[in-house]
Amino acid sequence: MNRKLRMGMVGGGSDAFIGAIHRLAAFMDNQIELVCGCFSVDPEISISSGKSYFLPEDRVYKTYQEMFENEAKLPEGERMDFVSIVTPNFVHFDPAMIALDNGFNVVLDKPITFTLDEAIQLKTKLEETGLTLALTHTYSGYPAVKDAKERVAKGEFGDIKRIYVEYPQGWLASKLEDSGNPQASWRTDPKRSGKAGCMGDIGTHAHHLAEYISGLKVTELCAELNVFVPGRLLDDDGAAFMRFDNGARGVLMATQIAAGEENGVKIRMYGEKGGLEWFQPEPNTLWLKWADRPTEMVRVGTGQMGDLATHNTRTPGGHPEGYLEAFANIYRNFSLTVRAKMNGETPTAEMLDFPGVEDGIRGMMFIDKVVEAGYNDDIKWVSFE
Repeated sequence: MNRKLRMGMVGGGSDAFIGAIHRLAAFMDNQIELVCGCFSVDPEISISSGKSYFLPEDRVYKTYQEMFENEAKLPEGERMDFVSIVTPNFVHFDPAMIALDNGFNVVLDKPITFTLDEAIQLKTKLEETGLTLALTHTYSGYPAVKDAKERVAKGEFGDIKRIYVEYPQGWLASKLEDSGNPQASWRTDPKRSGKAGCMGDIGTHAHHLAEYISGLKVTELCAELNVFVPGRLLDDDGAAFMRFDNGARGVLMATQIAAGEENGVKIRMYGEKGGLEWFQPEPNTLWLKWADRPTEMVRVGTGQMGDLATHNTRTPGGHPEGYLEAFANIYRNFSLTVRAKMNGETPTAEMLDFPGVEDGIRGMMFIDKVVEAGYNDDIKWVSFE
């Protein structure tokens, strides 16, 4: 196959929050083109968005059901190869299942579904179809994060004993959902967001980052969830103590009421030989801390990082590999995997390095367990079994 992969979209219209980011990320490596979409639940917005994206009228759809049905009828040389689903949480599962049933690969925003049971059903469907699903846990796409993962896997720090991960935001410090803010409205609505607010939205990012870099799995947690803004229906702040499958211990904090904070994702991880630290607002720097020598500052693009980071680095040294590039790494590795499978080839480990359905299931388990523990003072520890 010698062509770009063809992408459709569900959501991502002109009024959307994250749709433009998905398109920029998908197009960055010249591997993907947008060919169709149902860009909004409002048919007029979908049609106007499609026009602004210069799509043919007959490839802009009023419903995603219509899109999948019509695209599946097109010949292989015309129909989309995969769909990017960029909708609120309650509109993840149905379009993803219909896409897979019709033979289309899927890129999906996190959290993967509305419930854990839905995530498990998606896994079963993927196994039945042999198709590919990517989940946009963006922070795992940064080169410095990938270098941290590679160093931990090589045992540079010894067995990991302690993990601290935090994600503070401040944009929901006031009750924006009462002011007509569409993002605040659905993210704080249990009918559209799910059973968790802050922990579902950004706590899942922190949880995934801890498991991705460490290569470990959380087995138990205890938690506290808070609703600081009066009248809010879902948590806007929380913390969890975590136990990992190698005996390591961790602390996770996520909040959306830390006034003045933007996206201060930070992770620290320690073994018996040393540790690491990464801070998202300074994405090109990875700090290595040693028990027997001075702390090192390792920089992206300077030849100091390993193969995994190098594979996911684009810019010359001294230039930031930022949010868009991290997002694009998920799309690129996903597209390379899909292309290899379409050509009857085996994807390499570097191609397969993107979050998928197993990460999505882990995220939904995290949401279930943190809510179970966080609102019940009688529960100390909740098992992931």
